[in-house]
Amino acid sequence: MTVMRYPGSHKQAVRARILEAAAEELRRHGLAGIGIPALMRRAGLTHGAFYAHFPSRDALVAEAIGTAAAASAAGPLSPSLSLEQSLALYLSPEHLAHPERGCVIAALGAEGARQPAPVRSAFATAARGLLAAIERKLHPRQPAPEPSDGALHLASAMVGAVVLARLVDDPDLARRLLAAASSPGA
Repeated sequence: MTVMRYPGSHKQAVRARILEAAAEELRRHGLAGIGIPALMRRAGLTHGAFYAHFPSRDALVAEAIGTAAAASAAGPLSPSLSLEQSLALYLSPEHLAHPERGCVIAALGAEGARQPAPVRSAFATAARGLLAAIERKLHPRQPAPEPSDGALHLASAMVGAVVLARLVDDPDLARRLLAAASSPGA
């Protein structure tokens, strides 16, 4: 009997597919909102295949948070975008309506503090990445090694506006929350 071997890149591609699916599903349903069997079905794999890629659910969740944070860093927080462009994307009705494609901090951050250490650590890394991206937007020529008070204020306003706008049941108030955060000090 001949055993067929996949190329080395196959396992990496499958792992990436699992992480992408997990990042989206976790942002859509919350950290407790999806189990491994459903997630693996979403990725087109069996539940048993999970353990060939991750030692535990917490390991998957931690890596999925990193995957989601990387998507934000490459998307609305991309270094190629101006601060105004980043604010327009982050504080948009599209971001508000689609947490599964948006910022992992705005979608799940409130759940992060109650998670096991590996997941909390992934959230801490994602939060620092968000703060660093905002710092670079505010001070593109010479960003500080630690986020400035301005970066802390703006990041807090951005995340808070998205969280609050998702919570209120009034579209006009949600729009006002997003607009208020896009023009700090107004």
